[in-house]
Amino acid sequence: MNNRTILIALHQLEGIGWKTIQRITRCFPQLSEAAQLDINDWQELGISSTRANVLAKGLKDLDAERTKQILAAYTTKDIGIMTIWDDEYPSILKQTAQPPWVLYYKGAADILNRLCIGVVGTRTPTTYGRRAAEQLSVSLSSAEVCVVSGLARGIDSAAHEGALKGTGSTVAVLGCSIDQVYPPENKGLYQRIAEQGLILSEYPLHMKSHPGLFPQRNRIIAGLSAGVLVIEAALKSGSLITADQALEESRDVFALPGPITSPKSQGALALIKQGAKLVTCVEDILEEYPHWISLDTLTHINANPSTQPALSKDEKTIIDLLHKQAMTIDELLTHSQFNFGHLHSVLLNLLMTKRVEQLPGSVYAIC
Repeated sequence: MNNRTILIALHQLEGIGWKTIQRITRCFPQLSEAAQLDINDWQELGISSTRANVLAKGLKDLDAERTKQILAAYTTKDIGIMTIWDDEYPSILKQTAQPPWVLYYKGAADILNRLCIGVVGTRTPTTYGRRAAEQLSVSLSSAEVCVVSGLARGIDSAAHEGALKGTGSTVAVLGCSIDQVYPPENKGLYQRIAEQGLILSEYPLHMKSHPGLFPQRNRIIAGLSAGVLVIEAALKSGSLITADQALEESRDVFALPGPITSPKSQGALALIKQGAKLVTCVEDILEEYPHWISLDTLTHINANPSTQPALSKDEKTIIDLLHKQAMTIDELLTHSQFNFGHLHSVLLNLLMTKRVEQLPGSVYAIC
């Protein structure tokens, strides 16, 4: 048996994590040697008695027939496997501090070769946050950028939905095993991504899910992405963990501004204070990657009406007012009778989609 096959077998063993596999691969460049060890041998290498027992028992009966059974369990479910030693394993992820040893996937693994941007945020977004996530993801995907997110409720789901409308598609990185759908209501979205994009997990079949797996998932989202966009996140949230991991891996961090009165905007606003790039339109992201995105592509996105969603009722109210004349924010508050927080959200949406522009003195006008 070769190293790849034994690594996959090791990865199936319950309780054997990333650091244990790292120690094994360092001690045994030829993993077939590790398969010969008994419990005492493992303990002499500094492996705990519990893990030593799992390793000795799990590798003792490892032969061609057993590995064939392991691989067949994935093949019958149309699940692909890539290891860190395979050519198709994304090089950008391999460069991270803790790349997964094995990845399980459904869909088109070759989309990982595209420019990938992570889009993350709260599971309970405002209407503004959800629409912003979907609109920006539509535009990213229309530029053939792959949108990476975590298939969670809220911003993740909106990002995947938007990305499926473009040609760049999307990658859903799961915080559970590849054969599970969480949350359950995303089953339909899971299936569509498997058909049009890529489902990815580092967890083998039948692995029991627990909350601790989801933060580990975030490092993969950050690791696959050239940059991570945060849309609506509280000051203490998984989205900010992902942003921190992106910074640790020297990736770009982008943040969408929101109302200063909204708790859901505080995380993104804090990132902007710390140096994250403020985003009001997709060009703010794409201009950071000129070697990936051509000027012709940017021009096409701006000219393509399919990336301009229909105006909401409140957006139309503001547009109708500004068609008459440019107005300050105070004048818009008076004429629209919106409260400040809502008006701010509507204006940000219109700025992001380039329907209006902000002039000096907090004056707004039609673009």
